[in-house]
Amino acid sequence: MTYLDRMQPGQRGKVIGFADDSPVARRLVELGVIPGQLLEYLRNAPLRDPLEIKVGASFLSLRRAEASLVAVEVEK
Repeated sequence: MTYLDRMQPGQRGKVIGFADDSPVARRLVELGVIPGQLLEYLRNAPLRDPLEIKVGASFLSLRRAEASLVAVEVEK
């Protein structure tokens, strides 16, 4: 297990949960980042913040601090 902010572009994984129950984590759930959901880390901005992920059919840009809340099981 790792956190989304530690993944590399091109990696895929399954959401396991969240580091806490903050308002940001709840908002991510509303956007479709839910436990069991597959996601793909697509790319990041030149200074590595924000990063873009694909969750289902949606594309999301997250700040690195937000991504650090998402626990992920990376596909091998």
